Amino acid sequence: MLSVFSDEHFMKKAIQEAEIAASSGEVPVGAVVVCNNVVIAKAHNQVERLEDITAHAEILAITAASNYLGSKFLTDCTIYVTLEPCIMCAGALKWARVQKLVYGASDDKGGFMIYGKELLHPDTKLEYGICHDNCGTMLKDFFAKRR
Repeated sequence: MLSVFSDEHFMKKAIQEAEIAASSGEVPVGAVVVCNNVVIAKAHNQVERLEDITAHAEILAITAASNYLGSKFLTDCTIYVTLEPCIMCAGALKWARVQKLVYGASDDKGGFMIYGKELLHPDTKLEYGICHDNCGTMLKDFFAKRR
């Protein structure tokens, strides 16, 4: 049963962000940060728009959540991301001390799990595969159109 505050519920919000990215010609990755069942930050890839290779959805969402909370640490927060974070984003999640990371599609070529969960903070819980098919299909369709 889908509860109002389920991982699927919040991943669908991240998917909405990924759709915004795709409609702007960005790689369709979206992220939302949730604290006490409230979305406090949302973002999507803006690498092309900002001409900044660090403008990944996760980085932008971490910055927005930190600004919202007035803290560099997100110890009471969960971040939902449509694609497995890259190494850079995993490092940012580690330093932000995110309580939980939930991602949809795996990234076998560029995802942090190539190196293992140890890249995250030791207290960070990990959940993956939430809405995997939706997240993966969006990425496959995006790249199929580019080829």
